[in-house]
Amino acid sequence: MDVQRLLILRQIARAGSIAGAARALGWTQPAVSQHLRQLERQAGMALVVRRPRGVQLTEAGEVLLRHADAIAARLQAAADDLDALTHLRRGSVRLAAFPSASATVVPAAMSLLSRRHPGIDVRLREAEPPEALDLINAGEVDLAVTFTHGGEVPLDPPGLVGTVLGEDAVRLVLPRSHPHALPPDRPVNLRLLAGEQWIAGCARCTANLRQTCQEAGFVPDIRHGTDDYVVTQALIARGLGIGLLPQLALDAFQDPGVTVRAATRLRPRTLHLIRHREAEQIPAIRSAVRAIQDVQASAEPC
Repeated sequence: MDVQRLLILRQIARAGSIAGAARALGWTQPAVSQHLRQLERQAGMALVVRRPRGVQLTEAGEVLLRHADAIAARLQAAADDLDALTHLRRGSVRLAAFPSASATVVPAAMSLLSRRHPGIDVRLREAEPPEALDLINAGEVDLAVTFTHGGEVPLDPPGLVGTVLGEDAVRLVLPRSHPHALPPDRPVNLRLLAGEQWIAGCARCTANLRQTCQEAGFVPDIRHGTDDYVVTQALIARGLGIGLLPQLALDAFQDPGVTVRAATRLRPRTLHLIRHREAEQIPAIRSAVRAIQDVQASAEPC
């Protein structure tokens, strides 16, 4: 049964006449009459009784009117929902980010977005870059904050678009009692640390550590491995090794027992914001992208 014709029947009932419905709809009276006749043919019975001063719905017409009222209410609700999404009174964004961004950039961006658009609901999942891209491709998140190390091939997944958010400096982290902890204003030559024991991170961070040390002329003696930057610093503070950590991780937490130094050959990692190409047509996602970019821009330089 044609929905438009049901709504025309509803307008006839509200106006009390075919002529009144035509005026309300901005149509001609013959056009309204034609739609009514077609609806009656679909229903298999008369829906109105024509009177000298208008029309009266038959019992079948009254039955269809109740359905027409329900349809009109749902259509209005749909229009209201779309209007709310368009004007950001409501909406949702699913976001994935690696741990140090989840502790720094992302909370600040979520807070900014909440102040700008309180009706938007943001859900965060913590994931390293490869897993975050899988979540986007699987349709489980809308946005992903990822990173690439210096010299690493930029992320360019098919069907997705990436925006560079900025750089995140990589630092050398030593125990406070380490001979190279001072002076703090002069970069440490990594070659001088060839005999040290090292603490590595995730697979990609470990590969970056090996590559960086290789460029400095030695193979690092990796004794421990952890993705947790708090654990990494706890091990370093107790003299169980040294390591490399990004500035975001140190912004999130710095153990009082460690010293942070610049070092030669350390290249910053690049932060990326990944999403589907069509995603920015969705107002809530577009606003989330803007909030993340604004927060990162205000934090530069790292």
